[in-house]
Amino acid sequence: MMEKEQEPINNSSEEAVENIEAENSNDLKSDNEIKEESSPDDKIKELEDKLARTFAEMENQRRRFEKEKEDAFEYGGFSFAKEALNLIDNLERSKQALENDEKLKNTEALQKILDHLKIIGQDLISIFNKNNIRPIECLNKKLDPNLHQAMIEIEDDEKEPGTIIQEIQKGFTIKDRLLRPSLVGVSKKTQNKHEEEPKNKENKENN
Repeated sequence: MMEKEQEPINNSSEEAVENIEAENSNDLKSDNEIKEESSPDDKIKELEDKLARTFAEMENQRRRFEKEKEDAFEYGGFSFAKEALNLIDNLERSKQALENDEKLKNTEALQKILDHLKIIGQDLISIFNKNNIRPIECLNKKLDPNLHQAMIEIEDDEKEPGTIIQEIQKGFTIKDRLLRPSLVGVSKKTQNKHEEEPKNKENKENN
């Protein structure tokens, strides 16, 4: 009788053992899945990616800093250079005033003064050239709005319309930037007087 009563107990214990083994097996599977999701290789790749992005950002910042430093070095004197052009303007005005002075015309003293002013002007241009400040050559060239500013139009049938035939004020560049534009006079076609006469006659008849 005792042996018959023990059989159900043995069956239930076996089932319990099987359940525990099944649970342990499932736990092992889930652990393996977690390990597969965040394996050492994946972590290394993730770190390498973060490092690559960090280095790229640092390189971009370095390049921006270098560009800003170069601009500051090359164009830091922009305002000073622009003000210094007044020296050349004043020399030119002084020269014109002396040449128009009736008392000094055709005198040896005037010629000496003009020679000295010419030397000073050449020295200034030489100093500017050494600092990459150069005058704009404009005479007999087509008007370029990026470099020239037209102040007047002058009738001239020998030149193509829009050609610079007079330099009112010299322009300058610094490196690849415009320091100030050249103020110029440009050519235009002479008005046809024969075309104007009929218009004038019509106006007189209407009046």
